[in-house]
Amino acid sequence: MNALRKPRYKVDLVGLQAVCEANYWRLTRLMPDMANADYLRLLVEAEDGQSQSLSLHVLERCRYTTTLRLTHQREHEWLTPPSMEVRLYHDAGMAEVVAAYNRRRFRGVYPYPNEQMLQPDEKFQLNQFLGEWLGYCQQYGRSAQPVIIQR
Repeated sequence: MNALRKPRYKVDLVGLQAVCEANYWRLTRLMPDMANADYLRLLVEAEDGQSQSLSLHVLERCRYTTTLRLTHQREHEWLTPPSMEVRLYHDAGMAEVVAAYNRRRFRGVYPYPNEQMLQPDEKFQLNQFLGEWLGYCQQYGRSAQPVIIQR
């Protein structure tokens, strides 16, 4: 009977850190003036021709961290648009999802099944989703505001 039992999930800390490091660099490329700008809106043309946008709002700036709220919007929204809060750790060069789906502070491992229906690797999946979302915006997005390059 134990042969059918699924092995317990173990956190892939190296993999999670790699995803968080990549997300940090994606965010700093999308919003290079994060130290001064409070808001950025990127327009993304969807494959179905509908307009989408990603809004980045700076919620908090501290010496070593910046917290952003990322919100996705479509032309015709019939569902609540996904949004999440991401904390950038400038000294470590990492960005981590700290809030999503009206939840804050995700643990590294969740027992499964659980009342909230969270996956055992929910934290890893959220950060991986953020990376895919940002990569898509980097590839297909354009700034909604004029970009001013100062020399």
